[in-house]
Amino acid sequence: MSESDGKPGHKLSPADSRAVMLAFFRALGADARLPASAEQPDAYSALVRAILSSVAVSTSPAPRVSCTITVSHAVTNLYNTLHGGAVAAVAEAVGMACARAAAGDREMFLGELSTAYLVAARCNVIFF
Repeated sequence: MSESDGKPGHKLSPADSRAVMLAFFRALGADARLPASAEQPDAYSALVRAILSSVAVSTSPAPRVSCTITVSHAVTNLYNTLHGGAVAAVAEAVGMACARAAAGDREMFLGELSTAYLVAARCNVIFF
């Protein structure tokens, strides 16, 4: 890498910039192989179900879906709080459960999901 690395006002060359970015992704483990269980067709659903501590669906008198999430280290970010992607994945799963509870078990998809974060959920804390 060049001598200007990290100095204010100096730009990295494209090759140096690429090397820094690759080192960053490798440090995160981006080049690690996924376990065989991640290659299964329903791996994403199993991952989201593992985040949920409990889910309850009732249909009388009106459809209702509730869930509990326990924030474990498996779904935390560098700040030791619940990862935003995990929040969105759970919101999508619960949203689909609500739609199916109201409309029946039909084929459907969630067209768009927007998530706003108000406060961080700390590790080993249960939220309802």
